[in-house]
Amino acid sequence: MGVLEGKVVLVTGGGNGIGKETALLAAKEGAKVVVNDLGGSLSGDDPGDAGPAEKVAAEIRAAGGEAVSNSDSVTDFKAVEGMIEQAKDTFGDLNAVINPAGILRDKMFHKMSEDDWDAVIDVHLRGSFNVTRAAVELFREKEDGAFVLFTSTTGLIGNVGQANYAAAKLGIVGLSRIIAMEGERKNVRSNVIAPFAWTRMIASIPVKDEAGAQRVNRMKEGMRADQVAQVAVALCADKAKNVSGQIFGVRGNEVVLFSQPRPVKSVARLEGWDPESLIDQCMPAMQADFTDMGPTSSVFPYDPI
Repeated sequence: MGVLEGKVVLVTGGGNGIGKETALLAAKEGAKVVVNDLGGSLSGDDPGDAGPAEKVAAEIRAAGGEAVSNSDSVTDFKAVEGMIEQAKDTFGDLNAVINPAGILRDKMFHKMSEDDWDAVIDVHLRGSFNVTRAAVELFREKEDGAFVLFTSTTGLIGNVGQANYAAAKLGIVGLSRIIAMEGERKNVRSNVIAPFAWTRMIASIPVKDEAGAQRVNRMKEGMRADQVAQVAVALCADKAKNVSGQIFGVRGNEVVLFSQPRPVKSVARLEGWDPESLIDQCMPAMQADFTDMGPTSSVFPYDPI
């Protein structure tokens, strides 16, 4: 028996990359799967295509599993409610939602358009709200349910040219944390994963120099989508019911637990602060503990394991 035997799982973005590998693994571990994928381009510009989601669902069925496809957008709340109803109508229940669906529209912030900002926020942050809000009442009523949402080191650490993506992905961390806190008494769990994996999102990042080319090649060879899927599926299992409100990274065969913001240092002045004393005393006292401007590669400078 697999760790998801008897469970029903909705996987968004299930037609490619992490979503596809997660849907296939969830089925292998015994779950009945609703495979959702809009079937659009990486930028989300073009109309959807039902093909990718159905192809993955058909692959699951061919292997002896149970799956149906859905090609609606996570940005449409009514459509997401329909995904929940589809799971209930087809398989009688819903136990977990895994939401790696996403797009990219990279651009330096001073050149970013409102459309580029809105599109990324809509899919990632609004989409995460939609899939969690549409399912959370069902989970609370049953006193059982798991959400696995996806953040990024772009949000946790930073990456030039991805302000829209970073804002959305860090927002998802806050959303997941509150869902976990509010759901604790009802056994509603929520965790987030920051994946390191070769997907079409990573493939779209421009390579500007030899160091960048080597870094991308290491990701392609050493950090796969199926490795991320292992953690996503595990977090939905009954044996992981004590895991909630956490931020995990998956980098090859390495699983990382990220810290969450807590005070690092404080400086007090009994007579109170003014701008001059803040500049002359407070900031210098804290400077040694400032977070540097290094990107993800400076935090993870070693090859994947």
